[in-house]
Amino acid sequence: MIYNRCGLSGIRLPAVSLGLWHNFGHVDDYETARRMLFTAFDAGITHIDLANNYGPPPGSAEENFGKILRQDFHGYRDELIISTKAGYLMWPGPYGEWGSRKYLLASLDQSLKRMQLDYVDIFYSHRPDPDTPLEETMMALDQAVRSGKALYAGISNYDPDQTLEASEILRQLGTPCLIHQPKYSLFERWVEDSLLDILEKEGIGCIAFSPLAQGMLTDKYLQGIPEDSRASKAVFLKKEHITSEIINKVKQLNNLAKKRGQSLAQMALAWLLKDKRVTSVLIGARTVEQLEDNLGTLDNLEFTSEELKKIEVILG
Repeated sequence: MIYNRCGLSGIRLPAVSLGLWHNFGHVDDYETARRMLFTAFDAGITHIDLANNYGPPPGSAEENFGKILRQDFHGYRDELIISTKAGYLMWPGPYGEWGSRKYLLASLDQSLKRMQLDYVDIFYSHRPDPDTPLEETMMALDQAVRSGKALYAGISNYDPDQTLEASEILRQLGTPCLIHQPKYSLFERWVEDSLLDILEKEGIGCIAFSPLAQGMLTDKYLQGIPEDSRASKAVFLKKEHITSEIINKVKQLNNLAKKRGQSLAQMALAWLLKDKRVTSVLIGARTVEQLEDNLGTLDNLEFTSEELKKIEVILG
């Protein structure tokens, strides 16, 4: 495993981190989840990323992870970076989502109870709240750290201006922002406009989520839409997203990956990691085999200038 410095902090994160957004809920196979966590940890993936609403049902990924942590990882807590988030809908009523101090700190307490932990390493504001002052949201993150329930503060889905303001507030409070988690892939490149520059200037790490564009940047959809895929279930990825134009690009990218001796997924992850401002890529996996394939990314992280130009031409 390669470990990269997270911004200007003392923390190093594995280049590949494991996210439990899907495939770790109560509807999923528990033993498969266990095996994936074993495989990840044995390969040096020390960072496990969760959120309050991961499942389904919401909260169940944290419950299952907490159970596996107690049963199988007893004694390894200090070798792990465990993160969770709050921001999206978690419970009914006016205090169950967004960015108020009430919601964020109540959610953190619930997450710790589900995982049976005293603290998480990183606690994120999962999304900015248009109706709550940013100072209130950042003060809640600061309080989470000062209370010892989190070691570091992070933000996710914040645009460049919001990121800069949040970073300034947290610095003034004495709890600098450790990390930003944006959506970033070959197909989703908004962070390149100015966010990555801001993160570098502010000394904030970057961990990319959905780096494989919900599976579109794999060989899964080259021959149509498989029955068990996210697109077939219309879960976060709909059939209409898999256009002929997208498939054409995926086929060309896949051919380039083959010439590099990689799977398309490996090349897509390596392309993100070529930028030193990207601390880690956050992968999801349905099987141990998928996880192992993604880990193969680390065997070839270098690109020639010709390969990079070819990628840009393909993406148009």
